[in-house]
Amino acid sequence: MEGGWISPSAGQGSGPVRVLDFTAVMAGPYCTRLLADIGASVIKVEAPGGDSIRVRPPLRDGRSAYYGHLNCGKQSIVLDLKAAPGVEIARELALRCDVIVENFRPGVMDKLGLGYSRLAEQNPRLVYCSISGFGHGNADSGKAAYAPIVHATSGFDLAFMNHQPAAERPPNTAIFIADVLAGAYAFGAIQTALLERARTGQGQKVDVALLDSILSLLMYECQDAQFPVGRPRHTYGPLRASDGFIVIAPTSQKNYLALLAVLGHPAWGSTEGYRTVAEREANWAAFMGRIEDWTRVRPAAEVEAALTAAGVPCARYRTLREVMDDPGSVAAGRFETVHDASGPFMVTNPPFKFSTMEAHVRGRVAELDEHRDTVLRDLLGLDREQVAAARAGGAFG
Repeated sequence: MEGGWISPSAGQGSGPVRVLDFTAVMAGPYCTRLLADIGASVIKVEAPGGDSIRVRPPLRDGRSAYYGHLNCGKQSIVLDLKAAPGVEIARELALRCDVIVENFRPGVMDKLGLGYSRLAEQNPRLVYCSISGFGHGNADSGKAAYAPIVHATSGFDLAFMNHQPAAERPPNTAIFIADVLAGAYAFGAIQTALLERARTGQGQKVDVALLDSILSLLMYECQDAQFPVGRPRHTYGPLRASDGFIVIAPTSQKNYLALLAVLGHPAWGSTEGYRTVAEREANWAAFMGRIEDWTRVRPAAEVEAALTAAGVPCARYRTLREVMDDPGSVAAGRFETVHDASGPFMVTNPPFKFSTMEAHVRGRVAELDEHRDTVLRDLLGLDREQVAAARAGGAFG
């Protein structure tokens, strides 16, 4: 159905999948934003004071664009889960939802009385997704984990360092790959569980770990750890141009011969050490050095245009701002403008498209606790007096 994501178990006239979102920071919010992007109704439960990234820069009039990027299209309600009335409201909301997503440290939700076993007793159709650093039920489950910790402990950082010949230490972590990957995997796993629910009528627990997620990237490295090749793997790195950098990846013999034609050195194709893929890999540094002698005296855009016209895979290095402003990105809908109370800004759209349903960022960024009255009235049927009583009992902090 175009325009919204309908529950795979729902009948005619049913509404979108309803998601109760207990997540904060990055991995969990990215998962639930993707769910909102395909039309799910997402209710974000925030602690008094809000998700900690509401105050992370870049800020505009005190509002975080970083927070907005991860949380646009969701409703916001504040509940104090350290207070019994707040937990009770959360439990009642869970009975009316299809999906729960949480990324507390393992065991926290159980202690709050909001764990899967307890909630599933009352809502057996519930799909309950937990995202954590190391997963549940193992010796490392209780460890604090953010992406930099997981990048280091997974072997990812040292594997990356091994591909940088001049590196003397592992790389700094500034782009949180483990978080984004875990959020994306959780997004897919939730939909798989919903499809299984449509078949069996039963929900289930989904466990997604940042560690497992980033390990899934290390396919070649996993095999090399068991069966060492004995020589460094050739890598595709930046070649200097006169005004920047370009990467060239002549992976096939056809690409290689086309590259030599552009360089004006077709004879290299019959020169010992450069004739075959295996020979070039054995002499990779020298081979790429020859190419760089040609690129370094030419503008990157000129090199890119010449090689692209010849069918050689290549790209000049661009800033993200250049990508955002590129007409091709605009035409492809890779970014979309959203709004919060401080004005418009651009965010990435989901990295997939469908032929018969919409997948794009929706709505706006909610103010903290903006939808409390709406959610409590429409889902729980609470009137003003009951909401006031819950407030007096500390439900909202």
